[in-house]
Amino acid sequence: MNKGSKILIGFLLIAVGVVVGKFFFQSDSGNLLPPVRYTNESAGTGDGSGADIASRVTGEIIEVKDGESIQEAVTKANPGDLIRVYPGTYNETVYIDKDDISLQGVIENGEWPTLDGQKKMNDAVLYSGNGFLIENFKIIKYKGNAIMGQAGNNYVIRNNWVIDTGVYGIFPQYGKNGLVTGNVLSEIEDAAIYVGMCDNIDVVNNEVFDNVAGIEIENSRHALVENNYAHDNTGGVLVFITPGLPIKTCYDVIVRNNFIVNNNHENFGAPGSLVAGIPKGTGMLIMAADDVVIENNIISGNDNSGITITDMAFAGIQLSKDPESEPNPDRVVLLDNFMSNNGNNPIDDVKALMMTQLSEIGPDIIAVGGGSGSIRNKDRYRSFGLGSFTQAQIADTRSVKTFLLDKPVEPRVIKPAERSKLTYFAVCAGCHAYNMRMIGPPTQIIQALYKDNPQGIADYIKAPVHKRDDYPEMPPQDYIDEETRLEVAKFMLNIKK
Repeated sequence: MNKGSKILIGFLLIAVGVVVGKFFFQSDSGNLLPPVRYTNESAGTGDGSGADIASRVTGEIIEVKDGESIQEAVTKANPGDLIRVYPGTYNETVYIDKDDISLQGVIENGEWPTLDGQKKMNDAVLYSGNGFLIENFKIIKYKGNAIMGQAGNNYVIRNNWVIDTGVYGIFPQYGKNGLVTGNVLSEIEDAAIYVGMCDNIDVVNNEVFDNVAGIEIENSRHALVENNYAHDNTGGVLVFITPGLPIKTCYDVIVRNNFIVNNNHENFGAPGSLVAGIPKGTGMLIMAADDVVIENNIISGNDNSGITITDMAFAGIQLSKDPESEPNPDRVVLLDNFMSNNGNNPIDDVKALMMTQLSEIGPDIIAVGGGSGSIRNKDRYRSFGLGSFTQAQIADTRSVKTFLLDKPVEPRVIKPAERSKLTYFAVCAGCHAYNMRMIGPPTQIIQALYKDNPQGIADYIKAPVHKRDDYPEMPPQDYIDEETRLEVAKFMLNIKK
């Protein structure tokens, strides 16, 4: 087969993939919808999540109809109960701090149960319980997050439709053994799907578009990102370390069989935040993460570059900010991927690097700064900075079917002595790194502002006041009891790194 035929076949594969993706997600009305699943259907990539509703529900079924309160049903529920929510509009924040609660939307005649924040409320669903499941909800117009997990293990977040929910769409944090699948998310100003400080996670079969970042794997380990359709974001898929967080590593990540195309959206992230620095046209970004395998993806039409691999220094992050975070992306493995039409309008820094190769077209793959890696068939790609990459020693990752565990992990039990630390990890650290700006001010700045005044922090946690235009409004964490708020405030004032 000649080179021209191979290129033609490649473009046909992209076209077929995009059509199949649109067919899979599109309703008759033209809206992008996730598929609907009920009751006994498995979530699909492993038994460890316990995603089968039939196996989860050991208690009662509580029904919520339009005009009633989902939170009231949660208050009544006991571990093992299923809360079934019927079509209607629900203007509320739902907080779930009990184990083994399943929250299931019922879709009738195309009508969804819709959580609508009206751009007044900050969060739609906050969960800290273990064994949590949420599926089949439409979530729109919140200022903070659609679905945020705070240290719950064994979670399943599937088949939800999320639009314009502020900073994050789906944000599990500091949890283990979780599945995020079949969701459709758009118009998120930071990350549509943001897996933070988690272990043993599968992010599969989702569609993310018109966001700043499509899918982020941050400071997490043992993560599979597969069969997702990431298009028309600023950046499609990101795997990276954010310094200053309690978890210092990100490793053992497989990104395979995804469509990562046309991620050229203008960056509308909050000025000064980490994602505000992502150049539009970024297909995939690997920063400081280790043991990342990139395999069998279709990566096309990303105007800056298809894959960018960088250390923290080249990304503009001062290494002195967190000496415990190793800054280089080590043992990155690039296997066979189909890459075409990337780099048509690279940023100036990339143009300068490519000029050393007498090329005005940006790369399929660019590696800058320190780190190490290997690649199969390097000559297939237009690349820069892969001179030190060796020949990949593996052909594929077929032996890894899932990173979910064979059995659910033990529920996270919060001991009284650990309550303040865990609350900081699970709630505060998602927006407040120690000495770097994320969404909110660094912890060091908070320490300076509230020196010897933990009660002031505790009061602010309960009822924040928006003081600075250069930071987004903080959502109230008034569901945290008074004693814990004060203890986490003391912990925050005394933490050193």
